[in-house]
Amino acid sequence: MYEWLGLPTAASAHAGDVDRIIVLVHWLMLVLFVGWSVFFAYVLVRFRRSAHPVALHRGLRGNWSTWVEGGVLAAEVVLLVFFAIPTWSARVDAIPPEQQSVVVRVVAEQFAWNVHYPGADRVFGRTALTLVSSDNPLGLDREDPAAKDDIATVNELHLPIDRPAIVYLSSKDVVHSFGLPQMRIKQDAIPGLVQPVWFTPTHTGQWEIVCSQLCGLGHYRMRGFYSIQSQAEFDDWIAQETAALAIP
Repeated sequence: MYEWLGLPTAASAHAGDVDRIIVLVHWLMLVLFVGWSVFFAYVLVRFRRSAHPVALHRGLRGNWSTWVEGGVLAAEVVLLVFFAIPTWSARVDAIPPEQQSVVVRVVAEQFAWNVHYPGADRVFGRTALTLVSSDNPLGLDREDPAAKDDIATVNELHLPIDRPAIVYLSSKDVVHSFGLPQMRIKQDAIPGLVQPVWFTPTHTGQWEIVCSQLCGLGHYRMRGFYSIQSQAEFDDWIAQETAALAIP
């Protein structure tokens, strides 16, 4: 919608609301920039040395500055109360039912994104720290009946279009930041916390998962990819991954 701002493709249902706030904030910044620039130029001319060889320490007098400050405050209150807070509230309080959504776990670590799907039974299998290894970064217990159909990937997230996706985000080590720019999603992954994030993709495509938090010397290589597919393509991918679990 606002490609002229240089924003990434808007590919989620709520992206337009986020972009609208960004545009309004930039308009306010433009008005402030132009206003202060004009005032600065006025001061340079009004109080030039040739016109005022002796410094005027009392400065400018008048009520205009109070009105300007009040106008800026009013604009910020309108942005906050009527745009930012309702958009934030919709993202936090209106999480869709899991039965109607695709639910995944994303566990961040230095320097990878571990993705965990619950499988056909829609129940996440048991995980344990004692089982964590280089080939089992989630510590998934395959002896648990609920875990036998679970799908685990590294740096690879697949989701269907036009269906709510709920991501339960956590971290194994330090603070990371889960960024899906096209979905207008950015959320810190904090050790010891599980943070739900949800969105509804509206465009198919493949894009990069970015870590927006400096998380160590290997931060530059903490890159993953997420694919938004048709429901049929997503179902085919799930079927292929499930079939691969049966191969000894």
